[in-house]
Amino acid sequence: MHSLDSLTSSLTAGGPERDDASMFELAPVSLWLEDYSELKALLDEWRRAGVTDLRAYLREDLDRVRRCASRLKVVKVNAKTLSLFEVASLAELVANLGSIFRDDMMLTHLEELVQLWEGKTQFASETVNYAMSGRRLDIQLRGAILPGYEQSWRRVLIAIEDVTERETARRKLTISEDYARGLLQHSPVSLWVEDFSKVKQLIDEARERGIVDFRVFTDVHPEFVHRCMSEIRVIDVNRRTLELFAAPSKQVLLQRLGDVFRDKMEQPFREQLIDLWDGKLFQQREVVNYSLDGAELHFLMQFSVLPGREHNWSLVQVALTDITARKKAEAYLEFLGKHDVLTKLYNRSFYIDEINRLERKGFAPVTIVMADLNGLKTANDQYGHAAGDELLRRAGEVLVKVAEKPCCAARIGGDEFAILMPNADEAAGEAMMEDIHKLAELNNQFYTAAPLSFSMGAATSRPGERLESVARRADILMYDAKRRHYSAEHRDRRASAAAE
Repeated sequence: MHSLDSLTSSLTAGGPERDDASMFELAPVSLWLEDYSELKALLDEWRRAGVTDLRAYLREDLDRVRRCASRLKVVKVNAKTLSLFEVASLAELVANLGSIFRDDMMLTHLEELVQLWEGKTQFASETVNYAMSGRRLDIQLRGAILPGYEQSWRRVLIAIEDVTERETARRKLTISEDYARGLLQHSPVSLWVEDFSKVKQLIDEARERGIVDFRVFTDVHPEFVHRCMSEIRVIDVNRRTLELFAAPSKQVLLQRLGDVFRDKMEQPFREQLIDLWDGKLFQQREVVNYSLDGAELHFLMQFSVLPGREHNWSLVQVALTDITARKKAEAYLEFLGKHDVLTKLYNRSFYIDEINRLERKGFAPVTIVMADLNGLKTANDQYGHAAGDELLRRAGEVLVKVAEKPCCAARIGGDEFAILMPNADEAAGEAMMEDIHKLAELNNQFYTAAPLSFSMGAATSRPGERLESVARRADILMYDAKRRHYSAEHRDRRASAAAE
């Protein structure tokens, strides 16, 4: 656009009444020559009446702005003006000024008036006008009182530049940005916008040093993985992220990222780096993070370097879908597959698999303790099956306590239990049975119903002996102990009856 100063000097060269008609008429922007003298008279009148703050005075009653606008007189316009506003002549333009200058035009005109009120001879604004067809025109307006007319304001030059295309593009960009931000903030999954540019620099440096096998390199240098993790810069997160990670605000979450990305997160992140090394800029895997209140969270992570940022990874989106409930359900199903629900001990299926594993791995000697719960039938008959179930639960409490890793306890029948003890000799088996008796006596101090007791037998593997054979020997010893238990119980009952 031509300088407004050059136009005003051309229009006043040689005297205030002379203008350069050809320059005015052929200017590539819309030019208006107007008479502001009546406006000046109105403003002077208000000043004499005591008005000091024109902005406040006009905002108090916008009809005062319209009064000011009505005092302006259009002297002439150029061809670009007629074309821009879709009129054939100055007369048609003046007759339709109410259609051209409307709506929020008054507020921007108010600011132009304030600039003149403050003694400025030039003013500017960005506003909206309308062509005769109703087409919206975004304009950039600049005005100047022509030299020699500073006292009367009889000649004011207005230059209007059509910036509709630029403003339309800006509005579309704003709408697009608002739409993208809306998708980010209201997404039902956790979304993170991150900067991986420092990570790319570290990977590129490793490649330049001649590293070929990145998996071996990260095996040998785990500190490289930790450094890459520390170089990730989080740009933004959405509301769902704050909810999932129990964060009161984005600021608090970003300050405590060390509490979020830890422990089980490191191995999946290493695999993520290996994929990036191999050029995989879109990835999907299951990961574990932690909320700020310490809860373990399982996610399906989708990682993507955004288009246009492939060269530096400066903009990355990470989407985390919460699968914690699913993982808990899977873990429970896995637990059910290996455990007895009532006692929480391992089940018979796990027991058989574990015997096979111990034989394959050669954890000799292996001691097996077989245990039978005494009095289960009596408890069921006298107190009901609920009492029997309670006795079984108590048995599980005792056995799970004594059978700490590498040992394991399993319920292999209704009231039958087995304890597998790898790398344990006869003495260890005897100590195990003694511990079970002691814990059972302690357990009985907390319950008034049927007493908890076990009949047990232990056997230790001999060189070349199958563990099934060891279990049978322990079973025989257990049944011997059970017969002794019931014989003693029978004698006690007879003695009690004779005493009565």
